[in-house]
This record gives sequence, structure tokens and C-alpha cells, in this order.
Amino acid sequence: MSKEKSVFVCTECGGTSPRWLGKCPQCGAWNTLNETAAQPQGQRHRYTAAPRGALHAAQPVAPLAAIEASDFERTPTGLDELDRVLGGGVVEGAVVLIGGDPGIGKSTLLLQALDALQRTGLTTLYVTGEESGAQVALRSRRLGLDHSMVNVLAETQLEKILATIEQTQPAIAVIDSIQTVYSEELSSAPGSVAQVRECAAHLTRAAKASGVAIVLVGHVTKEGALAGPRVLEHMVDTVLYFEGDTHSSFRLVRAIKNRFGAVNEIGVFAMTERGLKGVANPSAIFLSQHAEPVPGSCVLVTLEGTRPLLVEIQALVDSGGPSPRRLSVGLDRDRLAMLLAVLHRHAGVACADQDVFVNAVGGVRISEPAADLAVLLAITSSLRARPMPKGFIAFGEVGLAGEVRPAPRGQERLREAAKLGFTVALVPKANAPKKPIDGLVIHAVERVDQAMEVLRQLQ
Repeated sequence: MSKEKSVFVCTECGGTSPRWLGKCPQCGAWNTLNETAAQPQGQRHRYTAAPRGALHAAQPVAPLAAIEASDFERTPTGLDELDRVLGGGVVEGAVVLIGGDPGIGKSTLLLQALDALQRTGLTTLYVTGEESGAQVALRSRRLGLDHSMVNVLAETQLEKILATIEQTQPAIAVIDSIQTVYSEELSSAPGSVAQVRECAAHLTRAAKASGVAIVLVGHVTKEGALAGPRVLEHMVDTVLYFEGDTHSSFRLVRAIKNRFGAVNEIGVFAMTERGLKGVANPSAIFLSQHAEPVPGSCVLVTLEGTRPLLVEIQALVDSGGPSPRRLSVGLDRDRLAMLLAVLHRHAGVACADQDVFVNAVGGVRISEPAADLAVLLAITSSLRARPMPKGFIAFGEVGLAGEVRPAPRGQERLREAAKLGFTVALVPKANAPKKPIDGLVIHAVERVDQAMEVLRQLQ
């Protein structure tokens, strides 16, 4: 493919410039010029000379009721936890973007998935732009994939990658990573905003046209967000984030966007010598193993996608100085400050002169407000130095007026807790089941002060 000249187009006024400028010469806007491939003169549309409707014929439309709705056929990857996050498996022609910290296990997970798909008789392709074929083969040996027949291509030029995909027609192709791929049509360096956007757009169009599922591996910034233009996440069908501490053996894969399944679904993996293995009971890794109940510990039943998950919330309240600290790990720090104010105003528990530290065990991040009640109970338990009763769980949202609001799908949370052997639950009154749950004593409350009184009676 011949190299075409690139131009810089203003996103505000549409003006062009032969080179990058900080300020658009036509509209005066700053930092709006983006590099793009220049169209040949003969392919440019002349809208000004043509009457309306002359260039394109109107297309037929149909009401939604007349369109036949059919579910997408999914191909399991052989990794149950990955299939859960994807919504059941890989969809034909889907484009998946997965990001995570360096060394977290993205390449390992995808190589294992490709090998499992290849063993079912499907053709797979692993395009590596950061390693050589020998390095990928060495990793496969370490993972125990000695006789893997996954096709490997060490290439960074987009045009050659597209030609290989068109020729081999794999069921799924992995591009590791999108930041290393470049197109000859653009003069900018690989990894630049223009290169990432154009290469992702070409690969997306190829996936939709050929039916090949493509997985793009993306770098992340220091803040943990996917590097490159934000439009990259809008182009793809699914966005996955690989989370976890590199010093821990557990990893979480979280779906942030999914056109073929539930969002905020998570898959839990354990890193072993033979690669990543799915964790069948993830609640076990988020619960500390205490021989006896300890102060400042409360078990929360949270929801991650469609899965009820039991997570231990730990709190430590200690005497502070003139400027007491509020620190949370895995929970929103601003919400912690709000909950402390509610606890003081509506329950009479003062922590104004205390350092308060809150942690979600196992490195999980909890964003739902149903964790509020468990956080307040853990803080009160630590302040009073009195542990929760054995087998105790709690959940519920707390409002600024001191009310305890219900959490979604409360019945599923309670059934999951009972299944794992918990015997006492403190929940919002609206989540109390109409029929008793075997082995579970439920205390329903409407306000924070009622919850503190129930806790005092149980301790």
C-alpha cells in the first residue's frame, strides 16, 4: 500500500492544516488538530455543488416490532471465569478491549484462551508487537502448552496484520498490543492518538466485515485508565479491565462495557505456575480466616454483576492528633467522610478526634452504596473494641437523614450468605424476606440508630 500524505483536521470547525499546530488557524481553538489520512482528490465529496438528496438515495427503514430479534451465538473460551465476564463466550465479529497494569497477566490469560479454543478445532491467531515469536513460545512452555497449535505473528504494521487476518480467517485474533500497531497512511509514531484511533477503526471494520472476533490489548496510564483516545472505548463492543495487586496471586477481570452481556461482571483468577486458574468460590478469598471474631470486622454481601459476593470490611479506629485521618482502600473516601457524619448525628457515635482506616479485604473495589451499613458497623465495632457475633453479615445503603435504604436483589444476597454458613443478618427492613430462610436469623432495621441498638444487643 502506498503511503498517503496525512493532514491535521480541527475537531471544532473541520479546518485542515498540513502540519500540527497548537492553535487552529481558522477558528482559533486550542489543541483541536488531530492527524488523519488525507483523502485522494478524486474521492472527496462536493456537497456544495450537489442538490440535497442527489448524492445518496434514501434507505428503507423498518419499525422495531417488524425486526426479528435473535440472540448472538457464543463460543466458550474454555475459561469459565472469562466466559462469565464476556457474557457467555466470544461473539462472532465482536471487538474486545482489555487493559491492565504491566505484568498483571493479560498476555497469559489470552494465550491460555486461544489455546483452549484451538483445541476445540477453531483457528486462532496471536499477533504480538511487543515480543518475538520465540518469547511467546517460551511463555507457552512455562504455561504447560508445549504442543499448542496457536498461530503466532510478530508484526506491528497494520496493513500486513489485516492481510494475514483476511488470508487465514481465524475465529479469534488477539492484537498485543494496539499501542504498538501503526499504519503506513499516517506519519506519526506508533502509540500516538492518531495511530491508535485509526488502527483500532480499521481492525473494528475488518472484524465486522469478516466475522473474526478481535481482542485488543491496551496499555493503561498511571491513573489506571486505558491509554489513548477515549473514542477507543466507544469503538469496541466490550471493555475489560484486569485488576489486582502484582504482589498477590489473585486477579480480577471486570467488564466496564459489554454490548453482549452484563456490565460490572467480574471474573476471579488465581495466578499459578501454570498460568491463571479460575476461582470457583471467590467469596473465600475476600474473607479473612479468623479463629474467633475480632473487633472492627464485618462481612458484607455485595453484588458484582450478577454474582453475590461476600467481602470482609475491616475498620481500625485509633486516637488521632489535631487533624485525624480518614483513609479507605477499596471504598470511596468521600463517602466514608459522609458516613462518619451520619454516624455522629443520627447514632451519637463520635469519631471526630479519631483516625479511621477502612479496608476491603482481598483487593476488591466496592462502588455500590449497599456497603454503607457494613462500614458503619465495622467502625463502631472497632471503636467499642467489641467484635461482631460469629456468622454475622450486613448490607444496606445509608442516607443523610439516617435512614437505611434497601439494596437491590436482597433475597439473592441473603440466600448466598445462608449457603456459605452465615447465621445472623442485619438488613434494611425493605429487604426482609416474607418467608424465613433456613439457618439465618434476620434483623430488619429502618434507621442507623436502630442498627446500632441491634448491634449492641448482639455483642
